[in-house]
Amino acid sequence: MKLLTLLTASALISAPALAQEARHMDAHEHGVGQLDIALQGQQVAMALHAPGADIVGFEYAAQSDEDHAAIDAAIAILSQPLDLFAFSAAANCTVVEAHAELEGEDEHEDHDAEHDHDDHDDHDDHDDHDDHDDHDDHDDHDDHDDHDDHDDHDDHDDHSEADGHTEFHAEYLLNCENPAAITDITFTYFTAFPNALELETQIISDAGATAAEVERDAPVLDLSDL
Repeated sequence: MKLLTLLTASALISAPALAQEARHMDAHEHGVGQLDIALQGQQVAMALHAPGADIVGFEYAAQSDEDHAAIDAAIAILSQPLDLFAFSAAANCTVVEAHAELEGEDEHEDHDAEHDHDDHDDHDDHDDHDDHDDHDDHDDHDDHDDHDDHDDHDDHDDHSEADGHTEFHAEYLLNCENPAAITDITFTYFTAFPNALELETQIISDAGATAAEVERDAPVLDLSDL
């Protein structure tokens, strides 16, 4: 979303301390997501990053029909920003654009496909070697293949553990006819997603930039000073 990108870049250039804090937010922590909010005139741009565990309760690549259904349902909910972040009715905000997706799952699946393809190639090499007359060499080659397969399996396990995280990303653009009435935002997000505990929030406006932690037990973001 160009508006959010431009406003975020502009604000962070003039707020290095906030940029440093934003970098600390990049660490993946279950229960904790990130929300960027940019306000300019009547427009409000928002970008949400949330761990898969917070949204659907798991972070592995979807396997069962139930997994896929949970992801589809979550994306449908995340595509309704005003059901997750409640503005004052007086602000008269409407959704101009909303997009939500799951990131990380496709990369994991691609790795599995590549791993299976490598195993298939190794098997072809083994068949070619069957043509050799030296049975001892063949046995040695079998041992070597077994070792390679073991290494490949280890690599696969390591990769699965390292890349096992998935995140939901959502971007929103709202138009608020009376932006002066935006004095707070109630995060009904926590009601929709019981596993979510906190959103580390960065707010950018004409008045500058600030950051806040909005928690399940105190789900209201005060914007009265902006």
